[in-house]
Amino acid sequence: MPTVLITGGTGTVGKRLTQLLIEKGYDVNILSRSHSKPIHGINKDREDTIALENNAHGKLAYYKWDLANQYIDPAAIGSADFIVHLAGAGVADKRWTEARKKEIANSRTQSSALIVSALKENPNHVKAVISASAIGWYGPDGSNTTAKKFVETDLHCHDFLGETCRVWEASIEPVTQLNKRLVILRTGIVLSNEGGALVEFKKPLLFKTAAILGNGKQIISWIHIDDLCNQYIYAIENQAMNGVYNAVAPIPVTNAILTKALARKVCGSFFITINIPAFMLKILLGEMSIEILKSTTVSSNKIETAGFHFKFPDINKAVDELVG
Repeated sequence: MPTVLITGGTGTVGKRLTQLLIEKGYDVNILSRSHSKPIHGINKDREDTIALENNAHGKLAYYKWDLANQYIDPAAIGSADFIVHLAGAGVADKRWTEARKKEIANSRTQSSALIVSALKENPNHVKAVISASAIGWYGPDGSNTTAKKFVETDLHCHDFLGETCRVWEASIEPVTQLNKRLVILRTGIVLSNEGGALVEFKKPLLFKTAAILGNGKQIISWIHIDDLCNQYIYAIENQAMNGVYNAVAPIPVTNAILTKALARKVCGSFFITINIPAFMLKILLGEMSIEILKSTTVSSNKIETAGFHFKFPDINKAVDELVG
């Protein structure tokens, strides 16, 4: 089976993708800041160990990279058949100071530049690069003059996330000049038990409280983590895929619908609903609150037309699986 090199492999999406690839028999190499040579069969954390113990077909290895010094172990590039590029500082991990916003953008563009230069400078047989982006590319629904779901050909927004996505995608685009197939997945809100939005949505439910953000009418274009990871695998395995695809579920929902669906699954009928006022979110989160309150309705039609089938097309199926 082919070898997939992953940047950002220790994040929420990277860990699950690694597990699914190994289950399918792929060899997976992960770029890490803490290893100076390949370490085959040795795992950094328990989740990786479980992935290998459950399936003996694929192998897992770590190779060193150093973003500050623009270094990747040449053996990592030389052994790869495909590259999945997930690396980037967490958008919602910290308050958006000017320094943090610069870090968010630079972590994406500099890591892309490193991949491009490594592919130029090292002999390799990489067939394709599958890169993350985000639906932050699009603005709020009101900026969509067609009054329809955003599609891949729509122009980027000129706010912070829109500009970040623009430079992010532009920074990885030069791999096409090296005769590498490039697929970019503009990812929606990822629902996972291991991190991200769902974990935050579930916290108030410990107190039987469904916390709706603002008026709750803002549209969330979301995706179950397994559907997202399977889209990366689908992009690896289907040579016809090329260019940009929206990685969102077919049926977006409002914040209120998502919150209540989760509350019903966790609490049954015994919960109360409260609205967190927009002004309070602005005080707590600063500029980031704009994204929390923004309505963005994004189309999944292109990737469905490419033949991808969702396991979790609607929010109830996703919540049922995630909450169990």
